[in-house]
Amino acid sequence: MAVTSVTSIDGEGILSVCPRCGQKNRTRFARVGHRGRCGACKAPLLALSSPIEIGTQEQFEALIANSSVPVLVDFWAPWCGPCRTVAPEMEKVAAAEAGHLLVVKVNTENLPALSQRFEIRSIPMMMIFRHGKEIERTAGARPAAAIRDFVAQAVGP
Repeated sequence: MAVTSVTSIDGEGILSVCPRCGQKNRTRFARVGHRGRCGACKAPLLALSSPIEIGTQEQFEALIANSSVPVLVDFWAPWCGPCRTVAPEMEKVAAAEAGHLLVVKVNTENLPALSQRFEIRSIPMMMIFRHGKEIERTAGARPAAAIRDFVAQAVGP
């Protein structure tokens, strides 16, 4: 499956650029796991393949509540060495699981209310959400293969 990078996120969906014509397209959260077509040129849109940076609590809430695929959330901070170590591993997971899992990043410095709500006491903290509910969490940096194993154990094959 071909993959693409995310341009941005809003309260309704994920905005990405068509690889054929460059048109921005919104994939609604409820359709993240489905293949869509570009609104302008009708080319198939590619699966999302990189972590999405969550900018607001509202974006987080909308995504978690409406995503059609499981969501792996990486709670991190810029000053955290292990968080910086795990970032490229999360990129690998996002690319490998494109279309089946959505990987998002929450900067705990920018969104402290989310950190408090989910009682984040150590970072990096990875949490998996499905159908709006947390189903599993784990703390600490790990390689992409171990992250994928964690996801597989939580959501199944």
